[in-house]
Amino acid sequence: MARPKSEDKRNAILAAAAEVIAEQGLGAPTARIAKLAGVAEGTLFTYFANKDDLLNALYLDIKAELRDVMMSRYPRHASVRERAHYVWNQFVDWGVAQPQKRRAMAQLSVSERLTDHTRATGMQSFADIHDMIQTSVASGALRDHPPAFVSAIMSALAETTMDFIAREPADAERYREAGFDAFWNAIVRH
Repeated sequence: MARPKSEDKRNAILAAAAEVIAEQGLGAPTARIAKLAGVAEGTLFTYFANKDDLLNALYLDIKAELRDVMMSRYPRHASVRERAHYVWNQFVDWGVAQPQKRRAMAQLSVSERLTDHTRATGMQSFADIHDMIQTSVASGALRDHPPAFVSAIMSALAETTMDFIAREPADAERYREAGFDAFWNAIVRH
């Protein structure tokens, strides 16, 4: 009789995958991931049928964590600017605190190894933010940009902001606010 799968082992494999991919890219060997997770490579394939399954699961795992961070105490009834500012701060703070997951997510996001289903599931995690953008565009508060474009602008500016905060932590608040101002000015209807 096969042993039941352990959530701890699965989580260790995902954590190791994020670390190794952040350091070595998507071509990183599964043997390295398994070793860092403290499991045999065969055990890794007990949890994930192949490397693509592992990469898709890692993407969804990081997206879920980011969603939880960004949507924790999300101010649903605040102004559009306040909600956008909240989401911005949560995203930037997460990225600064989780540099390896941030780097792994950047690589996974542009990977052809992710399935369309995985990408769609990852986007569904942020339905509240997507709805806010669409409602704000419809009301005339935001420019008529597709939500994916707004998300891409946010990601690019947030990455720059996180890089500067990592280099100059004493100026973190200055960079966080300057980044948000640049983002807000890119999406708000003047």
